[in-house]
Amino acid sequence: MTDALPTTHPLADGRTAGSRLVRALRGDRPETLPVWFMRQAGRSLPEYRDLRVGKAMLDACLDPALASEITLQPVRRHGVDAGIFFSDIVVPIKLAGVDVEIVPGRGPVLGSPVRTASDVDALGRLEPEALAPISEAVARTVAELGSTPLIGFAGAPFTLAAYLVEGGPSKDHIRARTMMHADPETWSRLLDWAADVSGAFLRAQVLAGASAAQLFDSWVGSLSRADYVERVAPHSATALSHVADLGVPRIHFGVGSGEVLADMATVGGHAEAVDAVGVDWRLPLDEAVRRVGTGVTVQGNIDPAMLAAPWEVLEAHVRAVVRRGGVARAHVVNLGHGVPPETDPDVLTRVVELVHSLGDGTDGTDGTGDTDGTDQARSAAA
Repeated sequence: MTDALPTTHPLADGRTAGSRLVRALRGDRPETLPVWFMRQAGRSLPEYRDLRVGKAMLDACLDPALASEITLQPVRRHGVDAGIFFSDIVVPIKLAGVDVEIVPGRGPVLGSPVRTASDVDALGRLEPEALAPISEAVARTVAELGSTPLIGFAGAPFTLAAYLVEGGPSKDHIRARTMMHADPETWSRLLDWAADVSGAFLRAQVLAGASAAQLFDSWVGSLSRADYVERVAPHSATALSHVADLGVPRIHFGVGSGEVLADMATVGGHAEAVDAVGVDWRLPLDEAVRRVGTGVTVQGNIDPAMLAAPWEVLEAHVRAVVRRGGVARAHVVNLGHGVPPETDPDVLTRVVELVHSLGDGTDGTDGTGDTDGTDQARSAAA
């Protein structure tokens, strides 16, 4: 299906088609495990902090040269197997005319929440020309990355809707969940809008050169399984469908998603919509594979808290993650959430070196020849 991509796209011209990341997402196991980190581009890097002086977050996201440079910084420093486009999940809603800013120390805050049918009616369209800064930033980045793939991303409709309804960050998203049941028609129209905005944002990144696409559902853990399946998953499937014809691998990640992980792997009843599921730190990867089956790749799930632990503790944890990931059809090593801002960058570099030293992750050992039952777990998962 890559025929739908521009002929100069890194997947179409072969630059990234054989990369470790793309191979793993498509179900192959390269000889060396691929590794990248969510939020690798950003606050943990001193070079990032230097660039951001005097620049608001959303302004940085919409400056193509700056967004590109920030995306490239961790690839240069850590030797990771992919770049993740530097942006924010609220960028597309801002480009669609929503009054939103990212307040330091708090997160996205809206000028006025979206809580009624008339509020939803007033939401604007995301015009293609508004995405020009995104396309330019991606194109600049891909030109520098060469054979290293870039991952595009977008926020899932529920997470965007939660911000829109709550008016900002929330611990329990109770207004959003109330709207879901109290006014299901308005809720559905809001998620339709969010799905199309996120999908357009994702498509623009892929057409400009991203070799994979990840949909983030940061707040999915606040939902019951029934609510997710009936009132959220179909809209996430719509967002992902915006890149279905382009043939790029698609990753679906949610925080606190253990109870709905299998549903995220077959989002909206469309198993072909997802090539990989991201697993947060709460669920061991072999248990995740038991829940989702062996038809998808798993991504994760180093506990971000471990990055500040003594090296021997972190090393043992990374080796355990790799062992457990050995039961999956393929494994992309990552964190179970984003890089904490206080992380020592040298620790991330050392983790990349460790992962790359462990082969393809399927030998059932920790790299020293000691097994922990992974072979039996792999048989059970299959």
